[in-house]
Amino acid sequence: MASAFLSIVQQIVRKGSLKLTLANGETHTIGDGTGETVVARLADQEAEDAIRRDPTMKLGEMYMQGRFILEQGNIYDFLSLVKQNTTNEIFDFKMAALLLGRIAWQQLKSRVPVNRNKHNVAHHYDLSAKLFDLFLDEDWQYSCAYFEPPGIGLDEAQLAKKRHIAAKLLLEPNQRILEIGSGWGGMGMYLTEATDGADFTGITLSEEQLKVSRLRAEKRGLADRVRFELQDYRTMTGRKFDRIVSVGMFEHVGIGNYGNFFRKVSDLLDDNGVMVLHSIGRPKPSFGTNAFIEKYIFPGGYIPSVGEVVPPLEKAGLLVKDIEILPMHYAYTLRHWRERFVARKAEAVALYDEQFFRMWEFYLAGSEMGFRWDELFILQIQVAKNQFAVPDNRNYIARNEAKLKEFEARRAPLEKVTF
Repeated sequence: MASAFLSIVQQIVRKGSLKLTLANGETHTIGDGTGETVVARLADQEAEDAIRRDPTMKLGEMYMQGRFILEQGNIYDFLSLVKQNTTNEIFDFKMAALLLGRIAWQQLKSRVPVNRNKHNVAHHYDLSAKLFDLFLDEDWQYSCAYFEPPGIGLDEAQLAKKRHIAAKLLLEPNQRILEIGSGWGGMGMYLTEATDGADFTGITLSEEQLKVSRLRAEKRGLADRVRFELQDYRTMTGRKFDRIVSVGMFEHVGIGNYGNFFRKVSDLLDDNGVMVLHSIGRPKPSFGTNAFIEKYIFPGGYIPSVGEVVPPLEKAGLLVKDIEILPMHYAYTLRHWRERFVARKAEAVALYDEQFFRMWEFYLAGSEMGFRWDELFILQIQVAKNQFAVPDNRNYIARNEAKLKEFEARRAPLEKVTF
């Protein structure tokens, strides 16, 4: 008699080729035999039962613990095989109830007036700087790159991302620029060096990122023009900015706080100012975050749909001047990150341990799969208060990018920061 776990796998995997060894030692070949065969093994009955009950959480946990083992192919190959057959993660009433419970809990947490922002940020971004140095580009851009033209490498694509965003910001001399979620300082230094007389402020809740950013700015001789501060955007007051940029931070705001976020943007943005918001997006609301990602990687995060972002933005008195959707670029970025990370496995294990390595491999693989198969994308929204703050056509973006390429040709090479 087939196990309950095997029955579900056989229902899912119709296309492709999976060779699966169950906890009891039985081996089954599943699928239509097309493509490269993925060979997987379950180490024990408890692991098999756990994945059967709660695949969204337990598949990742069992992989982390070395109890779901890939003997041929890697974890991305397995996840991709499953997703090519189904996007559904609910196969019975208990799974549905579990999902609804998680959604309700995440929705409640996002609306509780307890500031968990710094704790949530520290969970991920205060990990050792050496970890991120294993797989990021030379400028430590931990957000989606822009592969334009197609086929360029990661370093060039991350530079193209900064250039594309800077072009949309319509930078002018002597402007006050704010970055909400300033990472390791790369975007801030780029914008400052590209703009004569720029006065830049970057805010972060990560003490590790703050330390690295200040060190990098000092090494480039920008300490007098670039300020990095440990600051929550929600408590920022008393200043107005000509330009505001936020890259890869909005996913951490939480769906219950979008109104607060855009009201604060409205408070901080000059009446003739421009903002560019760069965020992961999804094609429709999900109401909750993947359970594994919520627990182990980005607690408190949420990926919005365009329809969830625009109403609170408009309600805050802001105007949408441009929306651009960048599909697949994050899949390409994540592929580069994962390949770099796996290639330096020994260093990652030495920093933490084998279980941590597998946790991050699963996170990077699952995220890449989301952009390839679940229709996730990058959303760039240009925002203003004044309808005349932005030209009435998009030709200026290409013109500004051409000028920025001239600046890049003159710019001093980035200096490697070692730890």
